[in-house]
Amino acid sequence: MKKVWIAFASVVILSFIVLIWVGTEVYQKQPPIPELVRVKDTGEIVYTKEDIQIGQNVWESIGGMEVGSIWGHGSYVAPDWTADWIHKEAVFLLEYWSETDFNRPYNSLDVENKAAIKARLIKDIKTNTFDETNNTLTLSKERWAAIKANVEHYTSIFSEGKEEYAIPKGALTDPVKLEQLNAFLFWTSWAASTNRPGKDYTYTSNWPHEPLIDNLITKGSLVWSGLSIVLLLLFIGILTYYYLRNHEKGEIITKPDSDPLTGMRMFPSQKAVLKYFIVVSLLIGLQVVLGILTVHYTVEGQAFFGFDLANYLPYSITRTWHTQLAVFWIAATWLATGLFLAPMISGKEMKYQVFGINFLFIALLVIVLGSMLGEWLGVHQFLDLTTNFFFGHQGYEYMDLGRFWQIFLGIGLVLWVIMVSRHIVYAIRKNDASKHLLIILLLSVMAIGMFFFSGLMYGENSSLPVINYWRWWLVHLWVEGFFEVFATVVIAFIFSKMKIISAKTAGRVSVASASIFLAGGIIGTLHHLYYSGTPIQAIALGATFSALEVVPLTLMGFEIRENWNILKSRSWMQKYKWPIFFFIAVAFWNFIGAGVFGFLINPPIALYYIQGLNTTAVHAHTALFGVYGMLGMGFILICLRFYSDRAWESKKLTRAFWLLNIGLVAMVLFSLLPIGIIQAYTSITEGYSFARDSELLYSPTVQTLKWLRMIGDIIFSGGIFYFCWFTISETLYSFRRKLRSE
Repeated sequence: MKKVWIAFASVVILSFIVLIWVGTEVYQKQPPIPELVRVKDTGEIVYTKEDIQIGQNVWESIGGMEVGSIWGHGSYVAPDWTADWIHKEAVFLLEYWSETDFNRPYNSLDVENKAAIKARLIKDIKTNTFDETNNTLTLSKERWAAIKANVEHYTSIFSEGKEEYAIPKGALTDPVKLEQLNAFLFWTSWAASTNRPGKDYTYTSNWPHEPLIDNLITKGSLVWSGLSIVLLLLFIGILTYYYLRNHEKGEIITKPDSDPLTGMRMFPSQKAVLKYFIVVSLLIGLQVVLGILTVHYTVEGQAFFGFDLANYLPYSITRTWHTQLAVFWIAATWLATGLFLAPMISGKEMKYQVFGINFLFIALLVIVLGSMLGEWLGVHQFLDLTTNFFFGHQGYEYMDLGRFWQIFLGIGLVLWVIMVSRHIVYAIRKNDASKHLLIILLLSVMAIGMFFFSGLMYGENSSLPVINYWRWWLVHLWVEGFFEVFATVVIAFIFSKMKIISAKTAGRVSVASASIFLAGGIIGTLHHLYYSGTPIQAIALGATFSALEVVPLTLMGFEIRENWNILKSRSWMQKYKWPIFFFIAVAFWNFIGAGVFGFLINPPIALYYIQGLNTTAVHAHTALFGVYGMLGMGFILICLRFYSDRAWESKKLTRAFWLLNIGLVAMVLFSLLPIGIIQAYTSITEGYSFARDSELLYSPTVQTLKWLRMIGDIIFSGGIFYFCWFTISETLYSFRRKLRSE
């Protein structure tokens, strides 16, 4: 075990050294925000640094990434404002110079004159005119004219609304805020279209793809994409060899002929946890309803089958709540599982455990309802910008809730860590065969509490590259990293308690698995930051190490087989059929959703063209729900199975399981993936802005594919209904059960 622990520690320490080093590079080499933006010939002030920074706060307050996207990060209905701004500015300048010089539209010019004007455009747009000595950016008078045309266009969209973008009338009416919002949109486009000093690529490594200004994929992105694929194949081979050589070397254990957990003592704190499962079921149902509304906005931007819903619940709110509730209910399920298993780990009830569970339950309700109300008030402009930052809508996907609610949630997590950790520490002190398994469980619990606070590492006026860096620490490291380690160890602990595997083997395998996950996962965080105003190191390291994240997922077939063999190994295991079935589904979706569809958008060459398209939604749904959602459901079922003293009637769970999985497959194959492929082809052949344009998204073919999603959604919703029905009914039954200790 010593060698395994040394490997684990080495992976974690070295990986964080690299990740933090890249973070310092992000701070030092981020696109500058000029103190002044001036017109070169007249000296007229276009924008100030304050305009741009406050404009970012305004963008956040209207929903931020829930209303279109910036640098490819955000929602899919409205355009990517950066790409759209660049394209419109380029078209304006081409037409302006064509009319001025030749009295003809640009497209009517011959090849030589087109080339001359395009070269003039590229020189004007891509030449970096930022002066570091006085922090001033100068623009040509022609570009200032193009900016004014864009300002008029976007002011109209946000004040008058646009159905195709699901932006309601009056989303933003304050003329000062509108001007500041446009200042921020200009800055994001300037950073994405102007070359870094001394480089032949922009601050965003030439993203987005825009042929008009020769924003084309860089050589570095191509090289690192190729290397990532080679490394993927190499390490798949190495890991497969390692697995086949070592997977049978665990301690031999004779599986019991009867359930060793029969008659297991239940504690009052475990009964107190059960109410979480009722609330989780309600949150799942609400999330699905909000998902239906959000999807419908893509075909009827201001209404729901004729009802003017946007005045009350605009797209930015339904999507915010839909994504946020997914994180809430999945995290709540996992945290509740930790609380439920804690007395099983220690074998005793700790002091004030029930009080802590009840306190956290009330805090959960306050955070969920309070943050949702704050986001609604923020988007409807009832809060000033600073109040919005703390209590309203922060504007960043998956962490939209205001800073106050983040801090409140962080305090709750600290309390959760204390409540669970003291049970684990008590059990570790017994120094039995489960020691190593419990140590890695303790580390994962502490990491879950600690790494949530990475979301507090930026401030109200932090720049977009810095915010995105820390945001992905939370979304990727917290969820995809340490929660995944926690889940792996919890399942290993459960199987060891059932005496299916030995505690010693479970500990060794868990530490080794954590090392493999984190070897790619920690530095792999950078694959979210290829084109977010970050230096080239993010592409090099992100591409290399994120490819390694896929390696263990290629062995999910072995995990499915082993879980199936466990289920069939003894007749008494049929009691745990449905939790194990959901764990099998997790392995399947880990391979398909996180592995196949994750790698689809993972290499720089792929993400360059398809970031923020429906291909991202394919990965999001199949990985977030398919892996983490299914795992949360499996945890609910295993906890209820331990607690319940009656045989389960399987009809509801049978329907739930198959409807959920079939519905998710149909949702992807009938709608999301075909739309994503159409968008990807358009992005590659014409440019990124065309792939996000309403002309494509409202074309007959794409609209038909959007309506076809109803097939998968209806099937999936049926699965949610049956799962929640079973969970609530079984939980209510368990509440009525008298414990032996009562």
